[in-house]
Amino acid sequence: HTVIEFGTSFGLSGIHLAAAVRDNGAGHVFTTELSAAKIEAAQQNFVETGLDDLVTILAGDALETLISVDGPVGFVLLDGWKELYVPVLELIEPKLADGALVVADNTSMAQTRPYLDYVRAPGSGYVSVSIPARDDDSMEISCRT
Repeated sequence: HTVIEFGTSFGLSGIHLAAAVRDNGAGHVFTTELSAAKIEAAQQNFVETGLDDLVTILAGDALETLISVDGPVGFVLLDGWKELYVPVLELIEPKLADGALVVADNTSMAQTRPYLDYVRAPGSGYVSVSIPARDDDSMEISCRT
């Protein structure tokens, strides 16, 4: 029921996540963003789509704001600064439910290599697969075991 998005931007992915929460009948999306302008735009988008009651924007550094989110967390979307994928995941790992899905965007970028090494390592606690997203990009979907 608890969904975390690292990297709100203008809220487009958050809209899809909140719509899924609504369609499932329960849950809440917690999304993180540093930029005040993006927070304002995302909040407006959530209001305009009627999903604002299902989304909490955590303004500031995700490594500080995500501490306040209680588990269990069932779904995570990593789509912020690629160098922070591992630290963000390590922060929320104790809150992940068994079977939680972690989706990392833009995993063809070189900056995501430490993250891919982390979730693909034997004994990491994840089963992970790469999914081509476009000709020049991919996503990594990992299940917490």
